[in-house]
Amino acid sequence: MDKSSVKNVVLVHGAWADGSGWEGVYWVLKKGGYNVSVVQNPLTSLADDVAATKRILAAQDGPVILVGHSYGGAVITEAGGDPKVVGLVYIAAFAPDKGESIASLIKDPPPGSPVPPILPPRDGFLFLDKEKFHAAFAADVDAKKAAFMADSEVPWSVTAFTGAITAPAWRTKPSWYLVATDDKMIPPGAQRFMSKRAGSTVVEVRGSHAVYVSQPEAVAALIEKGAAGAMAAAV
Repeated sequence: MDKSSVKNVVLVHGAWADGSGWEGVYWVLKKGGYNVSVVQNPLTSLADDVAATKRILAAQDGPVILVGHSYGGAVITEAGGDPKVVGLVYIAAFAPDKGESIASLIKDPPPGSPVPPILPPRDGFLFLDKEKFHAAFAADVDAKKAAFMADSEVPWSVTAFTGAITAPAWRTKPSWYLVATDDKMIPPGAQRFMSKRAGSTVVEVRGSHAVYVSQPEAVAALIEKGAAGAMAAAV
């Protein structure tokens, strides 16, 4: 790790997943000398997930790079106002503006865009169709691992889906964004729009929505770039 880099990284997962998906990224960063913490979002509401993230931030010693995948991007957008956070990294993630929610961002998809296989709500929670999970969410992940991911998916509450951002951290803090060009959950065009609006430093990687699982080295490389860049911006 560059001595001029931020040393603390906090990883935030998205919907239908848990923190274990970050394991590959975790080990690459640990090998690079970073202190890495993984949030376990309850996925019960945006407020609950922001609170879970802030509990992990409170335990950090020094400045933090906050990383979010997919819906985790909304969580870091809201939680990133924490004074310890000096940079945001979005991995195929939503980066909502004030008043926006995931629900509002996906309500008018571009013509011809893949439609995520979200099933009708059950008891206030959303699930992905397990039969379509591999192709839609994790097309470049090994079939056995994708099957496990599908069978262990964490229900995502409608309350979290509709939770609106109050103060987007990307408006005041530097950000980096990895666009997954083969994403079937968040269209790459939408990722490019959000990253441009946020003024993010962007890299594009040919990968599925689960690029953080399938290509941990590429994801970790962008996080490391953010850790160095955020420290430089703070000087």
